[in-house]
Formats: sequence, C-alpha cells, structure tokens
Amino acid sequence: MNFQVTVLKVLVSYPNGFAAMADLKRDMAILATSGRDWSEHTKRLAARVPELDIFSQGLIERTNGGWRITDKGRAVLEIMEARPAPAQETELSLVRAIEESTPATTMSPMPSIAPVRRKRERKRRQRDAVRRRQASAS
Repeated sequence: MNFQVTVLKVLVSYPNGFAAMADLKRDMAILATSGRDWSEHTKRLAARVPELDIFSQGLIERTNGGWRITDKGRAVLEIMEARPAPAQETELSLVRAIEESTPATTMSPMPSIAPVRRKRERKRRQRDAVRRRQASAS
C-alpha cells in the first residue's frame, strides 16, 4: 500500500476533503488490511507520479487536528486516476503544469473508500441491533 496515495484517496472521500487524524488512521487501517487489490491499485497510481510528496508539493494541509486535501491534491489525484493515453506526455510533466496553475475548483469522481465506509456502518448497526436484542431478552 502506498501511504501518500491512500491519504489522498481517503481525504477526497470526506466532505470538504477534511478528516480528523483518528478518522484518517481508522480508514487507512481498514484499507491496509483490505487485501492485495488495494495495495496493487495504490502502487499503480503511485507509479504514474513517481516524485509524489503530498507534504512538500502542497497536496494536503494540516489544520485543526486533521488533514485537508487541497485543490492541487484533487487535481493530482485525478491525473493519477485518469486512463493513460499512448501519445500523451508523462504524468510527471502534468503534475508540474498543475503546480504552476491550479484550477480554482476541481470535482473529483466518487472515491473508492465510500463502499468500505458503508459496509463498516452496516456492520456497526447490525452489532448494535444484536446487543439491543440480547439486552431486552435478559
């Protein structure tokens, strides 16, 4: 699993791109233990931008006990997720172009963390229902 790509993917799944550190750590732990598919996916994405450094490139910012993805971070993530065209320039030069002129607002596609979050919430509700049934039965 590539840490920096995972951070970008997790942050983009939150409203306004902000996650408290506890939430970020929890989601990353879920993804880290989700199997080889996620690990291979993040490696492929990271290979498209080999000099990725989310901190020094200003792709995320640290604020109020958590991290927030910036517009530049959203744009770089979109580049990583885009299907490569055979005759296009390399992704690294695209990242440099984005660093020079970051668009004001960039919409991101539906992140892949959402299904994991829904599944986790469904399991939590099921556990709570079982506990309520057990408490009322005794």
